[in-house]
Amino acid sequence: MKQNFFKYQAQTSPHPLAMEVSHANGSYIYDIENKKYLDFVAGVSACSLGHRHPKVVDAIKKQLDKYLHVMVYGEYIQQPAVELTQLLANHLPSPLEKTYLTNSGTEAIEGSLKLARRATGRSQIIAANLGYHGNTMGSMSVMGYEERKQAFRPLIPDVSFISFNKEEDLKHITNKTAGVILETIQGGAGFIEPKNEYLKKVRKRCTDVGALLILDEIQPGFGRTGTLFGFQNYDSVPDIVVMGKGMGGGLPIGAFTASTKIMNQLQDNPKLGHITTFGGNPVIASAALATLREITESDLMAATLEKEKLFRSLLVHPLIKEIRGLGLMLALITPSAEITNQVILKCQDKGLILFWLLFETRAIRITPPLTISENEIREGCNIILTVLDEL
Repeated sequence: MKQNFFKYQAQTSPHPLAMEVSHANGSYIYDIENKKYLDFVAGVSACSLGHRHPKVVDAIKKQLDKYLHVMVYGEYIQQPAVELTQLLANHLPSPLEKTYLTNSGTEAIEGSLKLARRATGRSQIIAANLGYHGNTMGSMSVMGYEERKQAFRPLIPDVSFISFNKEEDLKHITNKTAGVILETIQGGAGFIEPKNEYLKKVRKRCTDVGALLILDEIQPGFGRTGTLFGFQNYDSVPDIVVMGKGMGGGLPIGAFTASTKIMNQLQDNPKLGHITTFGGNPVIASAALATLREITESDLMAATLEKEKLFRSLLVHPLIKEIRGLGLMLALITPSAEITNQVILKCQDKGLILFWLLFETRAIRITPPLTISENEIREGCNIILTVLDEL
């Protein structure tokens, strides 16, 4: 299997971890030799409820007995998609009420950029240095990291960049700006939170000049920061919120939500302004609906902040220079990329899954399932500390 993996499946890096997965359940993944690995990454923030959560699996199985794909997105009324978008509206602040379902976060970013241009009649998009929003051409155009996109130029024109948390840069947002796209918490940059009411100031500037504020919640979203969406921690409501990853309980999905007035711009002049075949797929929407219900009807969001405190209390070591992030979106910062690499690889050998961040090479990602237990947190932190001691 490993030989065929390298021969037939396209790779994304020269040295993938190449674990051969047998099965997964709860907070653990098992390889083909039945070695278990405690998962502190959750599929890069995607498996909010852990692996094969029974309510998610049950929702999938029930939908399988009814129908799978029946029609391109937006033509037929399909109960799972309608109920999912309604529940999202119930938990989002006004005027965020109408949701377009997609197949991934990056596709939702593409839709949000189109919507900002369509709704304002302007073309300029402003993004953040070290921002990351996906890898399709539009998403890459608003990525603030030249090294990763230089090989694919030319990209979408009329995109400018500002520095996250740099208030003086807000003057670059003008009446020529269609949209400002930011991650609520910068992910690839090292889990950088907004400071000094930065998002409120961006919100005001956008309102003053008539630009739309797009907040990318693909990583912080769905309870990971103690609220359903990260922006709810910072008292700043976007015009368009983009989501993905943790939304689907382990299945591929994305979405963007806006007011009815703004979202309706995609349905006419031209018609079919944004279309997708499989967006709103009933099986995936059923999984997402079960995930959203469990997160909003349980104490998982509140528990996230208590689990953060436990992580911070346990992970004290001379080689941990800083712990960034909020809730269960945490990054350990070590003195060097070399130490980070060793920690991640040695921890996997000892049965703990950690991972890297895209741009901050010293960072160790800790984004476990929201369902992780205190005992599992202690188990994983002990492995990290053991490895750090060995280094």
